Amino acid sequence: MPLFAVICRDHAGKLQTRLDTRESHLAFLGAQPGVKLAGPLIENGQPCGSLLLVEGESLTEVKEWAAQDPYKAAGLFASVEVIEWKKVIG
Repeated sequence: MPLFAVICRDHAGKLQTRLDTRESHLAFLGAQPGVKLAGPLIENGQPCGSLLLVEGESLTEVKEWAAQDPYKAAGLFASVEVIEWKKVIG
């Protein structure tokens, strides 16, 4: 099954939104068996986005799934990019 990178960048000044929504975001990710890796992007010691590695049937499927993330629903993300990714090392 193909792998996809989901690259999310937060709106500036939305750290509290991230903190307030974290539990529902983690529950959402935990309910998806295709999530292989996930974690925050960090700038200057602070979370500024998210990077997920997701296994899925298609780009469309993963985009539709990513659009349901509670962080997105809360308005945290300024942008979300989903792109197919191929593991070469590791």
